[in-house]
Amino acid sequence: METPAAALDGWLDRIERLHHRPIELTLERVREVAARLDVAPTCPTIVVGGTNGKGSTCAMLDSILRSAGYRVGLYSSPHLLCFNERARVDGTVASDTQLIEQFEAVEAARHDTSLTYFEFTTLAVLRMFRQQQLDAAVLEIGLGGRLDAVNLVDADCAIVTSIDIDHIEFLGPTREHIGYEKAHIYRRGCPAICADPQPPQTLIDVAKENDADLWQIGRDFIARGDRQQWSYSGRRQRRASLPYPALRGANQLLNAAGALAALEALVDRLPVSQQAVRQGLLAVDLPARFQVLPGKPAVVLDVAHNPHAASVLAANLDQMGFYPTTHAVFGMLRDKDARGVVARLGDRVDHWHVGPTPGARGADTAWMAEAVDAHMVRGEGRSLHRHDSIVAAYRTALESAHADDRIVVFGSFTTVAEVMRERATQRR
Repeated sequence: METPAAALDGWLDRIERLHHRPIELTLERVREVAARLDVAPTCPTIVVGGTNGKGSTCAMLDSILRSAGYRVGLYSSPHLLCFNERARVDGTVASDTQLIEQFEAVEAARHDTSLTYFEFTTLAVLRMFRQQQLDAAVLEIGLGGRLDAVNLVDADCAIVTSIDIDHIEFLGPTREHIGYEKAHIYRRGCPAICADPQPPQTLIDVAKENDADLWQIGRDFIARGDRQQWSYSGRRQRRASLPYPALRGANQLLNAAGALAALEALVDRLPVSQQAVRQGLLAVDLPARFQVLPGKPAVVLDVAHNPHAASVLAANLDQMGFYPTTHAVFGMLRDKDARGVVARLGDRVDHWHVGPTPGARGADTAWMAEAVDAHMVRGEGRSLHRHDSIVAAYRTALESAHADDRIVVFGSFTTVAEVMRERATQRR
């Protein structure tokens, strides 16, 4: 008899092969199927887009709202170890059985309409959330905004966390192009939060054209902090003596400020106490966002996969203190700017260990090595090593590193996931 886990894997394999292209940005097909399903949220909904910081902002909103006693649905992507991570209700990941039930409903409703993997699974999660009697839903945009399947939802509040160059083949080559795409998650008359300190003019223009209520960091809300604590000031609400988020990295203060601006904007529908904010910030957990694992050598997991995220990673590494040697275990997708990422790390990496990434968008070891070789800092004590797998790259880095060194694993969700699985295997 087939287990639920095997049945879920079968569904996911089938869904992945359903559409002729892995990514095709349009809302026409997914709207057609959504019209045959009950997927519109029945609770206040926050949609979060941006180049980087989406997942962290969603996690903070979820943690704070649950600390306030609300029943929250959280949809995020991609996942690290299993698909179920993408859909959480009240902090618990969806079961195989729950997901299969929703996949069956979407399959029955789509008729002969072809859907991408993301479109199909987004409809399934939205339908599941509608049935869960939620108090609030937090939904992460997958790619861009204007034509992303999550943008089916008319958000009560939308957040754009940051805007930088990524996915240029879909979103355009400049911040202005990308800002235009992301700003379309804003809705007429609804709070439109922008946590990017220097947003492109296109984002501001789209918000005005759509008559959205634009909240800009530095103008409508600010965050100030010292070494121990920070404070938030918005249009009408102030929160002082806040703990820094449990997620590491200086960039998390911008994400936290954007989350609190959204909660201020929705205060009449989702009031949140100061204590719930404190508890939520302290309790928030999101693997592989500058996650420093216990033990020696230090191992840092980070899903940074574009130059902007690499700059943040570099700044965070600088704040860790002194390590004699840094090893990088590095693998990216072929459609990413690997050379730009390597350049942003500068001289912070002494030894590069590269391996392949899987799938249609994956890169082989030769491609990875060429990208690193083009921009790595050279000199005595620096090296580049090619491996047949990310696991082999990690094992070699671990064998080479001394106790006081550090290993940084980054470049894609799949790269980090492979190392997480390897570490889990080692602990058994």
